[in-house]
Amino acid sequence: MDASQDPSFFPGNHWLYFSVYLFTFLVGLPLNLVALLIFARKLQRRPVAVDVLLLNLTLSDLLLLLFLPFRVVEAASGMRWQLPFIFCPFSRFLFFTTIYLTSLFLAAVSIERFLSVAYPLWYKARPRLLQAGLVSGACWLLAAAHCSVVYIAEFSRNSSHSTCYLEFQNEQLTFLLPVRLEMAVVLFGMPLLITSYCYSRLVCILRRGASHRLKRVAGLVAATMLNFLICFGPYNISHVVGYLQGKSPVWRNYVLLLSTFNSCVDPLVYYFSSSGFQADFQRLLQRLIAVWGLWRQVSCLKLKKNGEGQPQELSNVE
Repeated sequence: MDASQDPSFFPGNHWLYFSVYLFTFLVGLPLNLVALLIFARKLQRRPVAVDVLLLNLTLSDLLLLLFLPFRVVEAASGMRWQLPFIFCPFSRFLFFTTIYLTSLFLAAVSIERFLSVAYPLWYKARPRLLQAGLVSGACWLLAAAHCSVVYIAEFSRNSSHSTCYLEFQNEQLTFLLPVRLEMAVVLFGMPLLITSYCYSRLVCILRRGASHRLKRVAGLVAATMLNFLICFGPYNISHVVGYLQGKSPVWRNYVLLLSTFNSCVDPLVYYFSSSGFQADFQRLLQRLIAVWGLWRQVSCLKLKKNGEGQPQELSNVE
């Protein structure tokens, strides 16, 4: 056969993909919508560069989540692409772009956090909103430019389009494998090195000062490293292995599922990013709990009134 086909999909285990995609959508969407609301309010009150970066990260996650139903439908169809073909490269392009946007924005956030602690006076005197906006735009362009290879791969295949970005002919792999290796180095390896350096220096500075911020920073570092090492690490390792073997590894699509979870992990990054976000989140949570309690009280009163009115109606009938 002239194609590199992933035999791990068939038969039956497409429900694993369906379950992961559906869980990610149901958990990640409300969390990121809440984060979007909080960051929008923070930027209205007192805009700072790190919030601009985190807002872009939130928008990236929401973009992934809004198009995740395409993959839910695909998984429910046994990993066969039943939708119009034009949505195949478009959904894959957005999926991979948002994944690599996360690593780029996490690296940018780590630089901001390091500067805020290492040079506090300089950092507070310069909001750098314009620079944060330019960096955000550069991240979007860099990730989108690399992931546009999805269009090249899908439109260059000669066979029918019964699947979407799952089966690759040898001609496709000749340009896909080097591009994947470059993405693993540029969009994953370099951000990981930058993030590791910034946070290691940040923790050292805070430990010397016995700062009360150390606990929150530890949570931020843990959530960030969880994203890099668990969500993105195995998938990018598959790029290196695929380049060395000259084919896509059979387990590549399984570890790609781990990357999907990043939209559920990112809200932890938001929560530990600043005490202001934590305070806003707790206030919003208290309001939601209060609204929920009020709704339950109203529902109970309605049920009670209906229960009291029913015996009276029965007695009138008798």
